[in-house]
Amino acid sequence: MTSIWDGTKVRLRGIEPEDWQAFMRFDQFSADMRSVDLIHPPRSAAGYRRWATDRATQPASDDEFQLAIESLSEQIVVGALSTTNIDQRAGRFSYGIGIGRDYQRRGFASDAIVVLLRYMFGERRFHKCGVGIYAFNEASINLHEKLGFQVEGRLRDHEYFAGRHHDVVIMGVTIAEFTERYPLPDV
Repeated sequence: MTSIWDGTKVRLRGIEPEDWQAFMRFDQFSADMRSVDLIHPPRSAAGYRRWATDRATQPASDDEFQLAIESLSEQIVVGALSTTNIDQRAGRFSYGIGIGRDYQRRGFASDAIVVLLRYMFGERRFHKCGVGIYAFNEASINLHEKLGFQVEGRLRDHEYFAGRHHDVVIMGVTIAEFTERYPLPDV
């Protein structure tokens, strides 16, 4: 039996308290932290344990959540994703995704995004997904283009870090564009 949360390479699952070590390893690379979000102050091992425990015991929501990305072959956490900017009225949402340095360029991100979009479009009735990507993150822009996202605009000098302002590229995909490439499963 397969789960809607299983792709071909990854499984999306809740964050467990024992996942804290994986997230601590991911945060050791400032460039990776910056590509996903921003650089946070150092956290102790106890802080990571508390963070993972808090995520594991957080009440579930159908639309706004944070999940671990687990490799199906190795059964280890390779990254995480979270939904954001939920707009039920307009039928749109966004997400953020990060894959640990040792697991990048292996197809985990694209597989996780497809699993997420199938759920949000096919089960939660959303119409559009939009993402904002730092303009210097060419790998993420290319990934999203391959998944069918369209460039919708650019926010100039929108975010500040590393001593200067950076552009953000806005990309989006509708359910029709997504299902043209990735049909929703039959019931």
